[in-house]
Amino acid sequence: MDEPSLALLDASIGSTPAADNFRRVLDVPVSTYKVSEGELPPEPADDGRGHDGVVISGSQVAVYEDRRWIEAVEAWIDQAVEADVPVLGVCWGHQLLASALGGRVEATGAYELGYSTVERVRVSALFEGVGESFVAFESHSDAVSELPAGATRLAENGRGVQAFAVGDAYGVQFHPEYDVETARWVVQNKEGEIDADRLESVLASITPENHARTADARQVFGNFEAIVTESE
Repeated sequence: MDEPSLALLDASIGSTPAADNFRRVLDVPVSTYKVSEGELPPEPADDGRGHDGVVISGSQVAVYEDRRWIEAVEAWIDQAVEADVPVLGVCWGHQLLASALGGRVEATGAYELGYSTVERVRVSALFEGVGESFVAFESHSDAVSELPAGATRLAENGRGVQAFAVGDAYGVQFHPEYDVETARWVVQNKEGEIDADRLESVLASITPENHARTADARQVFGNFEAIVTESE
């Protein structure tokens, strides 16, 4: 069996470490498409499809903003899911997947920022080998407030849905791809958006030791690669 290939839909705006982070944590060939600048992979199809799986990155904009490129990504993802192409949406990608499949995304009124404990509530191939409670890094002020019809909630915390699945399409609200440097960069860019004392507290918590505690969360990448391989 050939090694699977993934399409990375990079929804970040401008120059960010998003694509490099995903290439670092994924162990299969990755083709990057800067969807925020209008790039999209060829149309997905269940016969002769160009990529075996899809990963959707985070973004600095809201899923519900009126932008043509967001509409185009939603339409493309809807086709991918219809064609049974495995999908993994991360943070904004998790929200985009929910929206594309008929769910609802809304502003929460406050940032969930920093390390958080997530509770796994269902057995799932995406969380194979992951404990019932695990630590993950969060950075979002929007959330999935209503899951798509037929979706299964896989994980949650006090702030709401942290993971869901529709067939082989998965969304995770947290950021398993972040390293220490990226987490610090993201938090520093929140200056002026959150209280200065809270900003300093979150920055102080971003240490190699705390990053090591997110090892369970990072297992979703290897598990997703296994899901993609099994779907070929």
